[in-house]
Amino acid sequence: MSYFVELIGPEEKDRLFEVYGAQLLYTSKVEIYGCCIKILTDSEATKNKWEDNFYSADENTRSHGRIIVLSVPDAPFSVKYDSYTKTAFLFNVDYYGWVKSIALAVAGDVLEDEHHIYSVHGAMIEVERLGVSIIAPSGTGKTTHSWGLLRNPTARLVSDDWYFVRLSSREPLAFGSEKNTYIQADIGKIWNEYGRLVDKAQFDQRGRAIVNVRWIVGNGGVIPMATMHKIILLKRDPSDENIVRKLDAQEAIQYMLAQNFCNPHQLVKDQRKIALRTNFFKSLFEQTDVYLVNTTSTPQVSQNEIRSVLSLKK
Repeated sequence: MSYFVELIGPEEKDRLFEVYGAQLLYTSKVEIYGCCIKILTDSEATKNKWEDNFYSADENTRSHGRIIVLSVPDAPFSVKYDSYTKTAFLFNVDYYGWVKSIALAVAGDVLEDEHHIYSVHGAMIEVERLGVSIIAPSGTGKTTHSWGLLRNPTARLVSDDWYFVRLSSREPLAFGSEKNTYIQADIGKIWNEYGRLVDKAQFDQRGRAIVNVRWIVGNGGVIPMATMHKIILLKRDPSDENIVRKLDAQEAIQYMLAQNFCNPHQLVKDQRKIALRTNFFKSLFEQTDVYLVNTTSTPQVSQNEIRSVLSLKK
């Protein structure tokens, strides 16, 4: 799934507020890795999901970025973003997954430009004291295999969808930012261990729901950060007989560039931003072990291949 982002300036942002401001009946501030992001919306249901998804922020804190979500009759779905004021407008969006991802992208825009902290659209798990990330384009099994790893009794979740990375002269650190996760309904069919979680969830029209994974993994099964050691990149290519291949940093960068950094929610994609992200991932891959796994087989078989890479019990 993808969408076009129209970049606008502060003048157009102010005009949109003048036109639609009276419709924005609900507001709420959340904290996304140190950034205060404010939602303004005409939908109580969206506000409720937002507050279930993220950690709350003090309402007296001034926001670093804003996301406006509203319905406009007889208009198409559209996304507009003012990078100067870090303000995103979502018109006629019917999928909460885009709301939360754009909010994370707004925070990522602040952190990337001002703090040299970078976004990764991927899962981050600590398993047997090993920090493991799964990064992949849509449809190749990122969610399936991150939740597959989470079944390991030693596993602890940082994030199943988006995390932030700080680089230094030592090992890279990954930080989560979501209170609860936004899961697919079929996860309980792929991995039976999550059946109870799915049974308790209230799914939306897209077959997704916000759930508290601590119901399954316990309170100690979700942690705010982890040191990164190994990165698993995924692809699904039946024509390639290679199932697992270790990559060097340059090969991994080529993969990421070909896949648009595995992140369809980049709000600004100009030459400067692409250079920033390329340099970040190059440094990240130089400090970690990177593998490419071809997930053409069943989830169970592909999961065993990933566990073999990580020297985990199958």
